[in-house]
Amino acid sequence: MTFWEYVGSRHEQLLADTYQHASAVFQCMVVATLIGVAIGVLTYRSEWAGNLAVTATATVLTVPSLALIGLLIPVTGLGVAPTVTALVLYGLLPIVRNAIVGLRGVDPSLVDAATGIGMSRFARLFRVELPLAWPPILTGIRVATQMLMGIAAIAAYASGPGLGNEIFRGISSLGSANALNQVLAGTLGIIVLALLFDAAYVLIGRLTIPRGIRA
Repeated sequence: MTFWEYVGSRHEQLLADTYQHASAVFQCMVVATLIGVAIGVLTYRSEWAGNLAVTATATVLTVPSLALIGLLIPVTGLGVAPTVTALVLYGLLPIVRNAIVGLRGVDPSLVDAATGIGMSRFARLFRVELPLAWPPILTGIRVATQMLMGIAAIAAYASGPGLGNEIFRGISSLGSANALNQVLAGTLGIIVLALLFDAAYVLIGRLTIPRGIRA
């Protein structure tokens, strides 16, 4: 059976795995973005706190994904829980780092001007600082998403959702007729999803970042 014949015969399962993979990455990115930006907001004013936040999230990346998921299984069980936990943890570093860099890079004179017209600290943060820091934050989100696309495949080890199941089935049955087709289908599916997500982020950037800031 050729690759395209395999895809045609298994298209429903492949579409279901693709949807689950995209959904898992998207939902974990939403959570990681909220947590990462919050950490950045809480720590960017302090040099040691910012460095601690970056170091702590960077430490997570030193743990192999398969090992982390294996360590989470006794605590969270199999399935969605270890997948979500691992993906959120792995997605934090680029977002936290870029949020801190972006917020620290805001022109102090703009913050002073906002203060001078009577804006509260909360208003300055959400109306001046975060909008100006959004371009590097969005870049961090893009980088984190590309990372999680590949890491999410490892979640199949813990019976997680997504295209990793197709890859693991192919690896476990190497030598059989469709083993290579399974691995190839899962791998190409992840690549296509990564490209689609990145294109979506480019569009979001064009819609949300003023041309002057982009320049």
